[in-house]
Amino acid sequence: MKAILATAALLAAAPLAAETPLPPKTEVAAAVDAFFDALRSDDKTALARQMDPKGLIFIHDRMDPAAPEVIVVPVARHLENWLKSPPGLDERMVYTTVLVEGDMAQVWGPYRFIAGGKTSHCGVNSMSLVKGESGWKIANTSFSMVPPDQCKALGAPEAPAQ
Repeated sequence: MKAILATAALLAAAPLAAETPLPPKTEVAAAVDAFFDALRSDDKTALARQMDPKGLIFIHDRMDPAAPEVIVVPVARHLENWLKSPPGLDERMVYTTVLVEGDMAQVWGPYRFIAGGKTSHCGVNSMSLVKGESGWKIANTSFSMVPPDQCKALGAPEAPAQ
């Protein structure tokens, strides 16, 4: 009888556990994970489901230290360009800071961008997220972009093994 009651209690608790919301920082990290999964995907429309098209991207391009520049790209334009991007792109990031305040969040950390199996550049990402009816989306982002020889000093993650 005790075994039957214990089993019944476990079965009754399972749906409750499934409905328990994730902690906010875990939800935000999962949204950023989904963004990077979409970036790696062969489905070039997947990235649009992870980003707010009204947002802006600020690229702090320091690839040529003698001529640094800040480039501003509307997310909507980035998503149009993304449809024409080549396959085999990857980005890996270490989430050193995750902040959440209600329906806004910030994720910060070093990253490595890989194209064709080789590191193209690395830098630090600063990703702003907004929570709406469909969940967390990347809204605005700023990132520095430096040559691959600076990846280690920034603490960028290693490239995945080929």
